[in-house]
Amino acid sequence: MNKPAFRSGRSVFGLRLEYDPSPPARRVGLVLALAIVAAFLAASLIFWAYGVSPVEVYKTLLGDTLGSRVGLAEVLRRAIPLILIGTGLTLALRGQFFNIGAEGQMAMGATAAAGVALFVPLPPPLTLPVMFLAGFMAGGAYALIAAWLKARLGVNEILTTLMLNYIAVYGVLYLVQGPWRGKSLFGFAFTDTFPPQAQLPTLPGTLVHWPTLILGVVLAVLLQVLLTRTTLGYAVRVVGENPKAAQYAGIPIARVVLLVALCSGGAAGLAGVGEVASIHKKLLDPSQITLGYGFTALIVAYLSRGNPILSVLTALLMAVIFAGGDGMKIAFQMPFRVVDVFSGLILLFIIASEPLVNYRLRRKPHG
Repeated sequence: MNKPAFRSGRSVFGLRLEYDPSPPARRVGLVLALAIVAAFLAASLIFWAYGVSPVEVYKTLLGDTLGSRVGLAEVLRRAIPLILIGTGLTLALRGQFFNIGAEGQMAMGATAAAGVALFVPLPPPLTLPVMFLAGFMAGGAYALIAAWLKARLGVNEILTTLMLNYIAVYGVLYLVQGPWRGKSLFGFAFTDTFPPQAQLPTLPGTLVHWPTLILGVVLAVLLQVLLTRTTLGYAVRVVGENPKAAQYAGIPIARVVLLVALCSGGAAGLAGVGEVASIHKKLLDPSQITLGYGFTALIVAYLSRGNPILSVLTALLMAVIFAGGDGMKIAFQMPFRVVDVFSGLILLFIIASEPLVNYRLRRKPHG
C-alpha cells in the first residue's frame, strides 16, 4: 500500500506519530478486524433506527448463508466474480492504476462472450475457451482506454474508468434492445439463449459454475507468483510504491500501467463471461449481470492489502454479506440497497483505519 499523504506531527505527552514502512502482519490484521467490527456496529445503529433488532439481522445473515447447504452454495456463487475481479484489482492497485471501472469491463467481457456464443460458428470444444479469451480481451481493452489516457496524457484514471462504466452499460442496452434482441423471446430485451456448447456446467442443484471458480483461484495464484517471484512483479511493486524511484531505475512506468490495466480489466471480463455463460445463458440488461460486483470487489482488493491469494478469502467474506443481504431484505422488509450500506461502511472504516496501520506511536527521546 502507498504511504499516506500526511506526515508525523508534533509530539504530545512525550509521544510522536511516526510512519512505519513495514507494519507487522499482526497489527495489520488487528486493525482490519477492528475496522470490520466497527462497520458492523455502525450498521447496527442503522438497523436499530429502522426498528429492527441488529441481533436478529445478524442471526439471519449468518443463518441464511453459513447455516445451510443452499446458503453456502449461494455464497460460493457470489464469491466467483468477486474473486476474479478482486484479484485483478489487487494487481492494479499495486501498480498505481486505480481502476473504478470493473463494472463496465465486466459488462464488456459478457458482451464479447455473447457475441462469440451467438454469432461465431466454432467447433463445440472450442466455444467456451474462445468465449473466455474474447471476454478477457474485451475487458482488458476497455481498461486500456483509461490506462493509455493516464500514461500518455496524465488523465486521472479514477474519473475515466468511472465514466466508461456508463458507456458500457448503455452500449449493452442498445444491443439487447436493438440488433441483438432475441427473436425467440417475444420482444423482451434479451438475446436468444446461448447454445448448449456455450453454457458452463454448474455443481448439481446449485448455480456454482465451478470452471470459473477454479479459474479465479488459479488466477489468484498466478498473480501472487507474478508479484513476488518475477522481474515484472518487482517492476509493478516499485512503480506502485515509489514512481520516482522506478523512473530513476529506468522502469518503463507507462508500460507497467498498461499491463496492470490489461490484466485487471481482463479479469473483470472473465467474471462477465462466467455470469452470462452459466447464470443467465443469455446477454441482458447489464445491471442484472454486474450486480455491483465491480464496486464490491474494490473492498475485496483493499482488504487483501495487495495480496492476490488473500483476496480469495476477503471475497468470501464479502460474498457472505452479498448473499445474506437478499435474505435480510425479505425477512425484515428492508430497502433494496441494504447490502450497499454494509459495503460502504466497511470501505469507510477500512480507509479511516489506514493511519493505524501505517503509523505508530513512539516515545520522543529526551535531550
